[in-house]
Amino acid sequence: MLKNTQETAVNTVEVTLLIEREKFDKAVNEAYKKEVKKIQIPGFRKGKAPKAIIEKMYGKGVFYETALNAIVPAEADAAIAECGFKPVATPEIADVDFENEEGVLVKVTFTRRPDVKLGAYKGIAATKTTVSVEDSAVEAELANVQKRYARTIEVTDRPAENGDITTIDYEGFVDGVPFDGGKAEGHKLTLGSGAFIPGFEDQIVGKSVADEAFEVNVKFPEEYHAEELKGKDAQFKVILHKIEKEELPALDDEFAKDASEFDTIAEYKADIKAKMEKRNADEADRKLSADLSEELAKLVEAEVPQAMYDREVELLVREYDLNLRQQGLSLDMLIQYTGMTLDTVKEQYKPIAEVNVKKNLALEEIIKAEDIKASAEDVEKRYEEIATAYNMKVEEVKKSLPAENLEEEVQSIKAFDIVKSSAKVTERTVTAEELQAEEAAKAAASADATEEKPAPKKRAPRKKKTETKADEEPKTDAE
Repeated sequence: MLKNTQETAVNTVEVTLLIEREKFDKAVNEAYKKEVKKIQIPGFRKGKAPKAIIEKMYGKGVFYETALNAIVPAEADAAIAECGFKPVATPEIADVDFENEEGVLVKVTFTRRPDVKLGAYKGIAATKTTVSVEDSAVEAELANVQKRYARTIEVTDRPAENGDITTIDYEGFVDGVPFDGGKAEGHKLTLGSGAFIPGFEDQIVGKSVADEAFEVNVKFPEEYHAEELKGKDAQFKVILHKIEKEELPALDDEFAKDASEFDTIAEYKADIKAKMEKRNADEADRKLSADLSEELAKLVEAEVPQAMYDREVELLVREYDLNLRQQGLSLDMLIQYTGMTLDTVKEQYKPIAEVNVKKNLALEEIIKAEDIKASAEDVEKRYEEIATAYNMKVEEVKKSLPAENLEEEVQSIKAFDIVKSSAKVTERTVTAEELQAEEAAKAAASADATEEKPAPKKRAPRKKKTETKADEEPKTDAE
């Protein structure tokens, strides 16, 4: 039962709950039944000691904490709903009075959604940039497909050339002594790939399978990953067993039939271009939405609780970890391989989290201002969209996503559609090279601004107050 509500600080609310004595005593009895199984009292079998004996030995309140944990969450949720505030973090018990004559008084504090003042969200100015698809880009895409259909053939009538795939045995020595990781047999090496240390592949060019074992002399780079080999001269004994090359198929109608559902190479090229244009159009639309989200976030005036930012960062990091796991990695692996820390990863997501939180606050205000509703048909359509996107059955999606959650999502989508449809958008089309040059210029300008920014002045320390929170495989040492 809600007894009292007061705001003790900005966005911090304290509610006082009154739990009837009979209801609390019942919760204590339930707590006793749950905990007694783990309690051993001399003279009683384990789990068989009477409640009064346990309370005499350990104190009257021995089961109070368990009882409170069982009863307070539902009571607090009901009280918070009654007082009309929306919590943005888990409520916490601040104080309990077990001896009050009315019952048990529990003070619960929580951080609430802030009051928001939203600027004019219609007519936001933005630029939509679409990258054009040049013929050269289509040819490059076609060349990638052509390479996938290449066949490897053995070369027997000439020495090795750059681009050839060689099969070699090698063993490396420094000062005449073999080193760990410097030996392999039957290793496939594409000449000119730069997979091995500088100079190694160049000295295989011009060699033939008929040649005897030959020596390759190289110098390990100063920044080499193995400390004991940095800057050292090395000699490799190499035997060339096989030379192969890739033979590309002709880009003709027959190739189109093999690589696609089209009968002619002209039709196939047209399809490639259409798909690239669709991809670029989707990317332009995604970027426009991101830009509008940032502008919308700037229109929010509110004292946003840090808890909201922290929670959003946690969600973003969790999503990042999930995406990594879908690629066979994990956040833990990334941290281990790169030397990053979890705090470093979180720091990178803070700017995104700030935009997301403020954007969502803005959308909630727009939903209220525009009286946006989500019909049953809207929710059903969203279920179908999610099912299609994740290749699931609609029934499976419904089991994992409650309809009320989707109602809020649909309302937010509709609210953002209002922002997007009313925006003053300037559309332009650029080539990939032009966009790349623009982004490079922006990055350079940003770097210059950072360098020119004056260092913060040091302040005298304050006295503290006394107070009662890998895509690549590891290389061998020869690589």
